[in-house]
Amino acid sequence: MTQKTLRTNVISPNKNINFPIGTILAVQKYYKKLKFSKVFSEHKKRGRNINSLIKAIVSYKLTENFSISKASNWINRDEVLERFDLKNFEERTLFRLLDILGENKEKIIANIQDCIFDVYSFKHTNINMDWTSLVLYGNKATLGKHGYSRDHRPDKKQITLGITEIASPINVPVGLTVKEGNVNDMAHFKDTYKQIKERLKKSSLVTFDKGANSKENIEIILADKMKYLTAKKLNKSDDKRIKEFDKTKAELIDANRKVYGLKFTKPNSTDYFYFSEGLQKEQLEAKKRKAEKMFEEAKQIQNALDKNRGLPKKFRINNKLVDVTYSYQTKLGYNNNKILHYLKKNQIRMIFS
Repeated sequence: MTQKTLRTNVISPNKNINFPIGTILAVQKYYKKLKFSKVFSEHKKRGRNINSLIKAIVSYKLTENFSISKASNWINRDEVLERFDLKNFEERTLFRLLDILGENKEKIIANIQDCIFDVYSFKHTNINMDWTSLVLYGNKATLGKHGYSRDHRPDKKQITLGITEIASPINVPVGLTVKEGNVNDMAHFKDTYKQIKERLKKSSLVTFDKGANSKENIEIILADKMKYLTAKKLNKSDDKRIKEFDKTKAELIDANRKVYGLKFTKPNSTDYFYFSEGLQKEQLEAKKRKAEKMFEEAKQIQNALDKNRGLPKKFRINNKLVDVTYSYQTKLGYNNNKILHYLKKNQIRMIFS
């Protein structure tokens, strides 16, 4: 087909809007399938329909995912309001909705779990549990505390989250706990596990990382007749095992990736140690690259010294309010190959220390 007219070179704005109908339909479908309406209806009987508001805000968070203020603007459009059978509302309506959900979170999550386990017949109830933190950019949250920041923002208050899912191949989230920002994983474990343990079949496998690994937590799991899998906190005897590792005496777990394993059975538990040649190679290459980078930086500094020039700009503090006097000396000499070898050896030793 031949184009007979030229397209416009200038795009003019109009009042047309678009929004992802597929996401909204998915939210509405599973909201109905899981019978969530009965979960939330009891918590708000007056004013705007709580289920319509929740479906609208979930649809927004799955698409735009910005602030609640912007959520109000996104929903308060005639086409979107019509889709969720809502009338125009004020921004504070959504904040009040979140207050209601927060005030009743334990009951709501328990009822959501009822819905999920009623609808789906899970082949197993093995679970994965993990904990993370969420940075807060305000000061009004009562749970906001300074703690170990996974986002590398120790200057900000945060909250900690505990998340539970039915393990692979199901991978369905079934639990969420929220605690103060200064609660560590070992302490948070108890609330996260308590929230889901009644849903688990006997001998289910509880998997979590070593941050939550403690004797007390393991005893809680065993007391409920469950199994556990966690990363081990290494001690001196483990260091000796690693140092004396011989792959000829280990079991080949994965031939393609060359992963070997050792099993040490104890009266009440079993330790598994794995060695990956592929991962070792990647780490060695990374350390070598780092050593070469350090060597090149030292050469640049030595070159500045030899030519009596100032320190290259990338090695200096670039702040007009800071006065700095530099004194520097490299270890480079007549045999730089030996020095590079020393650097690589030092970096590689760090892998095994």
